[in-house]
Amino acid sequence: KTYWRAPGEAGIPPRVDWTGSENIATAGFRWPAPEVFDLNGMRSIGYHDGLVLPIELTLPDPSSNAELRGRIEIGVCEDICVPVAFDFAVTLPDGGARDPLIVAALVDRPMTGAEAGMGPITCALSPSKDGLHVAASLPIADTGGREVVVIEAGNDDIWVSETTVTRTGGALAVGADMVHYSGGAFAIDRSAIRFTVLGRDRTVEVEGCSAG
Repeated sequence: KTYWRAPGEAGIPPRVDWTGSENIATAGFRWPAPEVFDLNGMRSIGYHDGLVLPIELTLPDPSSNAELRGRIEIGVCEDICVPVAFDFAVTLPDGGARDPLIVAALVDRPMTGAEAGMGPITCALSPSKDGLHVAASLPIADTGGREVVVIEAGNDDIWVSETTVTRTGGALAVGADMVHYSGGAFAIDRSAIRFTVLGRDRTVEVEGCSAG
């Protein structure tokens, strides 16, 4: 298996360095819905057996080829998990055929809040020993089985703990701690907080919450 962008306490987050690429303005991953793994009391989030990860590219000159070069670091696991790094270099020609594997990966995306019928999310932030505690209410119908919620702060410098999740009727009460890697004070932009609900039947992803 390998890991999702927010891999959990036991995971290794993927990293890509695009240094050396040409005719690439931006590169954004389109992550398929991941799975939750539990091993020896630790949780990780990712994919097993195989992964097709679409990358959406913006080219300054769409009429020219794109030169992709750089280095990727990922975690790969079987009995144990190890970091693996390799260099890549590929030329993407102008135009190209539709690839069914990429189409399938794009279809296997998390649902939006609107698609899942989720109501507005509220979140309260309060000081904690080392940073901030976030308590959020997610109005969403049961997504099936055990429901895991991942919170991302919208800032790579801020670590977010595993969440506590309690369902009461048509809503999930979710709590987590946030700590800046520097150990210092920090501010949170509520509109950038991302919530991902991972259920047995569906995965739902929403950005932003209002004060609650």
